[in-house]
Amino acid sequence: MYDVLIIGSGAAGLTLALSLPKNMQVAVLSKQELSEGSTLYAQGGISAVLDKADSIESHIQDTLDAGAGLCHEETVRYVVENGPAAINWLDEMGVPFTREKEEDGSSHLHLTREGGHSHRRVAHAADASGHAIETTLLNRAKNRANITLFEHHIAIDFITTRRLGAAENRCLGAYVLDRQQQTVKTFRATYSVIASGGSSKVYLYTSNPDGSSGDGIAMGWRVGCRVANMEFMQFHPTCLYHPHAKSSLITEAVRGEGGKLRLPDGRRFMPEYDKRAELAPRDIVARAIDNEMKKRGIDCVYLDISHKPKDFILEHFPNVYQNCQKFGYDMATEPVPVVPAAHYTSGGIMTDLNGHTDVDHLYCIGEAAFTGLHGANRMASNSLLECIVFGHAVSKDIIKRKQQAQPDIIIPDWDESRVTDSDERVVINHNWDEVRRFMWDYVGIVRTTKRLERARNRMRLLLSEIDEYYANFRVTGDLIELRNLSLVADLIIQSALQRKESRGLHYTLDYPETNPELDNVDSILDPIRF
Repeated sequence: MYDVLIIGSGAAGLTLALSLPKNMQVAVLSKQELSEGSTLYAQGGISAVLDKADSIESHIQDTLDAGAGLCHEETVRYVVENGPAAINWLDEMGVPFTREKEEDGSSHLHLTREGGHSHRRVAHAADASGHAIETTLLNRAKNRANITLFEHHIAIDFITTRRLGAAENRCLGAYVLDRQQQTVKTFRATYSVIASGGSSKVYLYTSNPDGSSGDGIAMGWRVGCRVANMEFMQFHPTCLYHPHAKSSLITEAVRGEGGKLRLPDGRRFMPEYDKRAELAPRDIVARAIDNEMKKRGIDCVYLDISHKPKDFILEHFPNVYQNCQKFGYDMATEPVPVVPAAHYTSGGIMTDLNGHTDVDHLYCIGEAAFTGLHGANRMASNSLLECIVFGHAVSKDIIKRKQQAQPDIIIPDWDESRVTDSDERVVINHNWDEVRRFMWDYVGIVRTTKRLERARNRMRLLLSEIDEYYANFRVTGDLIELRNLSLVADLIIQSALQRKESRGLHYTLDYPETNPELDNVDSILDPIRF
């Protein structure tokens, strides 16, 4: 029995765990190694107003502009105003941010600039900010006696009072598969928190690690949580193009520090698409690259920062430089081939400013949540900020609610009496591959109604097949992920069909213009209606 069960060990989950009182028993689940997740691979940094030349209002306006008329201004203001405190907290935790020395021997945080930002406001740890944040917070958590960390534990489903026959819908914990022991455990908790990250692995090409299969979003939907704006999947414009460069992101900051996008003949093309050129928001840059690739029949474009001194590149982008070298490219002397790849889930489970979902005692934070911060397009480096701010917000809310008593309900053990071990596991691999391929082809950067309907029809057949498989065979980690991935794919398709306009990350050839009547109108899917 735990006071708080946190599903996910990234920046959001660890921030919450470390912010809770030491007299509360906290369980943190990671379905792989504890540090593995999207936070670890985040390169650019975390945005906040830390420079005297910058302002809260400027950060708010930049976020609203990037969000293309769908940001919730109250949420944007809440997150931005809490940004400096979030950075200070990370600094106190010991995150080794890159600093600049003053003449008097003191130092301040070095700030970089990324697409969509009108000022330098991105604090970073060289070009491996996520790694620095994740490892620092994880080491802190390992030294807290009240925090128990579980590696290789993947949540299957939440346990709710409604599922046990009550009228109310309160979360009691979760059934969890221990992947090493291959046994299902019951984790009972007063409060449960989804901090499991996004769902970019639903696409064939992605910058995300393999675990980004939308588990928390699917689990929340199945117990009655609404989701919103799932059509807004962000494609990062610049992933290294190489057959063996799996998930090799080239940070936004390369363009922020002067990198230029070029065609194979060396010509720039971004000024033709937006006056901000390479510093335009990600949706514009990704769509421009996609258009150039399709128009010219080329496999990639090129990112060029070779006009900068090599020492500058090694100082600012040591890890990106080394990774490019590993695949035979020297970014100090030549342009690097890049393509867009699925990167961030801007929609998710609907929450308020306290992280509450539609299910009592169930919270959601981080990339799995829809808070209204990102709107139709997430601005660079606002995501880690959201993780820290809402990790603290949920902590405060749980402390305020205190340790409420659990209802006197007996939770049955996981029942495997009517299932067998599968002798057809190849089906999982085939279905997984099929989902990711048709999502890339039909629900990618540029969409049409016909493509979306095609994807929906195939998805409904696959969901039926997967449900039947799930009902008859013992759960495995791969089956759990496939079940979740396919459900989230269906939610993305439903949301995309619902939005009959082009806005931000959602671009459809059938409705190429933005409809002003849909300003501030979210695409909400209610599980009760489906």
